[in-house]
Amino acid sequence: MIILGEKYTFTKLELEKLRKKFGQVNFLSHENSDAKTLRSALENLIKSGDQRLIVLNTEKPVDGKLVRFLTLLQFKTKYKKIKFLNVESFLEIYLQKCYIPENGENLNFLNDIKPYNALEYALKRVIDYVSCSMLFVMLFVLKFYVKKKIDEQSPGSLYFLQNRVGLGNREFECIKFRSMVVDAEKDGAKFASKNDERVFEFGEFMRKTRIDEVPQCINVLRGQMHLIGPRPERRYWINFFEKEIPYYNERHIVRPGITGWAQVNYTYGANALDAKQKLMYDLYYIKHWSFWLEIKTIFKTFEIILSKKGI
Repeated sequence: MIILGEKYTFTKLELEKLRKKFGQVNFLSHENSDAKTLRSALENLIKSGDQRLIVLNTEKPVDGKLVRFLTLLQFKTKYKKIKFLNVESFLEIYLQKCYIPENGENLNFLNDIKPYNALEYALKRVIDYVSCSMLFVMLFVLKFYVKKKIDEQSPGSLYFLQNRVGLGNREFECIKFRSMVVDAEKDGAKFASKNDERVFEFGEFMRKTRIDEVPQCINVLRGQMHLIGPRPERRYWINFFEKEIPYYNERHIVRPGITGWAQVNYTYGANALDAKQKLMYDLYYIKHWSFWLEIKTIFKTFEIILSKKGI
């Protein structure tokens, strides 16, 4: 495949996925290049290997002559298998995430980011009640063992209660098993990480197996969360991300989830760039919600739990 331009910067993991799917991933710069030069470079790449896709990842509009060249490829017998897409469509089709425009360059994309309709919401709530009723039973069984392990390693409260931001940018009290030492944030809020020194040994096990999230079934049964949705964040981080990431608050048009499309596709966030990547997955989930995407997210969550990778 050929990626023309530098509008979106692909992550290392994404490039690995693309190489597995397409073989070669070739980059061509669009900045400061005229249409004739780009056409010549494209022709050379097309002739040199098995190219199946051209991605228009350009900041500026593509020259009309270059567009004509690309559209005519489908009529040439030896090149007819080559397709071309803009980067927005490519990200959604092949990486299941939404491109986020910078600085209001394209507000039209918001038209497709809408809350669930009545039927979708009803179906989600059925999934919520069935799954979280089972989790509630699991919570009753687990809490005695979890309490014992926490008392051994980090004496203190069993539950960790913290205000998080949910639907409509409103706060609610989120419930989790405590996985960090008492007063973990005495020096201020910090990003969680895979090897967070504030997490005690059994707390790390709970995080990798998602056991610490089980009490959130209470939030779901209360109607504050879904089983699946964007991760609920603290107001502190919301205020920070709003300044750094365009359209960050769009994730609050739906209820947050215990697990989510972003959590199963991206690792722990350590900065605003990670938060933006996760938002791209959250917006894809909202835009393309379906029963099968819900089931796919559940299965991917189980895969991560069984592999103890954490989310």
